[in-house]
Amino acid sequence: MALANRAASGGGAGSPAPETPEPGAGPRTRRSAFGAHVRAYVALSKPRVIELLLITTIPVMFVAAQGVPPLWTAVATLVFGTMSAASANAINCYIDRDIDQEMRRTRRRPVAMAQVTPRGTIVYGLVLAVGSTVGFALLVNLLSAALSLFAILFYIFVYTLLLKRRTAQNVVWGGIAGCMPVLIGWSAVTNRLDWAPFVLFLVVFFWTPPHTWALAMRYREDYAAAKVPMLPVVAGERRVLLECVLYSWATVATSLLLWPVAGTTLLYPVVAAVLGGVLLVQAHRLLARVRAGATGTQLRTMGFFHLSNAYLALLFCAVTVDPLLAGVLA
Repeated sequence: MALANRAASGGGAGSPAPETPEPGAGPRTRRSAFGAHVRAYVALSKPRVIELLLITTIPVMFVAAQGVPPLWTAVATLVFGTMSAASANAINCYIDRDIDQEMRRTRRRPVAMAQVTPRGTIVYGLVLAVGSTVGFALLVNLLSAALSLFAILFYIFVYTLLLKRRTAQNVVWGGIAGCMPVLIGWSAVTNRLDWAPFVLFLVVFFWTPPHTWALAMRYREDYAAAKVPMLPVVAGERRVLLECVLYSWATVATSLLLWPVAGTTLLYPVVAAVLGGVLLVQAHRLLARVRAGATGTQLRTMGFFHLSNAYLALLFCAVTVDPLLAGVLA
């Protein structure tokens, strides 16, 4: 995929130069420059995205262990899982550095602002990818290592390089990479896969499009300027919100399947039903607003975006607590 020449240099017009200490600078200046460099590399990892992935990794380990998972396995999985996600995110920043400069939401990313060089970014991403895969293989198990590597490769080659700039279905199928932590967490504990993690995999899969499209509606002009064919760019608001409703229904229906598949207590289905009801009400409100003639910021799609974040976090909290409750009641 060809990238703009100005992106190849890692910065654009008006981008600040990398912060480097002046000759003879004192220790405080050098520490400040070093700290800024470290923060830039941390930003490459997209910590907020990683937080969301960990929200789905930890709970499934409790279900797999039918209680508290082994401490070492949990710690190793979180460390190498974080490295795996950070590697994919950093390489994504390297590939998308041209369009990141065009979008308000992303133009302050380290590569777009020339705080980190493209070469430094790709080396950072590759080192993390190798480290996470080897770490999983040596200290967890080979299955989790293979799943982690698959997630990295899928995010880079299928989502970022193949789908993102070519189809409005980019986040639908590209979202598979974001579902993989569920399978990785389960395999780390059991060294196998089962139906329960696949149910939670599908929950995240169906949840991703409406969550992402709500954000994309807010930044529609950005995606259009960068020529990224997100659904809100190529379709009308009514169609986008109708699909958000349909995917939300699929999310809630799938979430309830965990009850019979994993044999949970009544806590989980009750929480899932209540949270699902709140999510569906908000999705239908958005659709009602657009049918009533509301458009643009009048739709208040960011409210749904933040609600969907809370929905997933609370649902997976219930996933965590349920096996602990089952152990108490047994």
